[in-house]
Amino acid sequence: MQKRALMNWSGGKDSALSLYHVLQNKEYEVEYLLTSLNDSFKRVSMHGVREELLDQQAENIGINLIKLRLAETVSMEEYQAKMAETMQPLIDSGVEYSIFGDIFLEDLRKHREERLAEVGMKGVFPIWKRPSLELLDEFWDLGFKTMVVAINGNHLDKSFCGRILDRDFVKDLPKTVDPCGENGEFHTFVFETPYFKNSIKFDIGETVDKTYHFKNSDGDDLTSTYFFTDLIPK
Repeated sequence: MQKRALMNWSGGKDSALSLYHVLQNKEYEVEYLLTSLNDSFKRVSMHGVREELLDQQAENIGINLIKLRLAETVSMEEYQAKMAETMQPLIDSGVEYSIFGDIFLEDLRKHREERLAEVGMKGVFPIWKRPSLELLDEFWDLGFKTMVVAINGNHLDKSFCGRILDRDFVKDLPKTVDPCGENGEFHTFVFETPYFKNSIKFDIGETVDKTYHFKNSDGDDLTSTYFFTDLIPK
């Protein structure tokens, strides 16, 4: 009997490849995709992808999509309360596993597992600890295609945004940047996979910048500028 699970779906390459492996090994039945949205702008959190394109991904996969709608600015307490509200009906229905596309961030995995344990769930990490370049080679060989839609300006310049993530893109990356962007250097939108019914069509819009102000763990004021390339559904 398959274990009942949900997929934490960002719409990017890591969640897409993780879902591929879960669908292949058939240990888990993925009943839901869960995605966080900036409800003010109707876009995927951190990635800036339009909600309509997220909907197209879910329709092409054929799995029910649950949207965690968040305000533009939200505290950790508010986020956790909203997440608990969204997750509780799934937990009550018997969903026990939560699948992630994380690769090597130990602190993030530990945090996820601790939060899940509090509600009686377990985390699943299908591509954990695999080398980034190995993952990308598999990703390309399987026929996945993805567009870089958001970059952290502290790590990359604007020219990297709005490009296809291919071997040329990786060759152009500074050596300090992980090829999968696992440290948050960049985010992607997957528009073709082995399990999509159809490729997702879009036009490439303008690239804009947005500066965020925040405090680090020591209370210092910091700023980060991100670049976002708009993808316009056809």
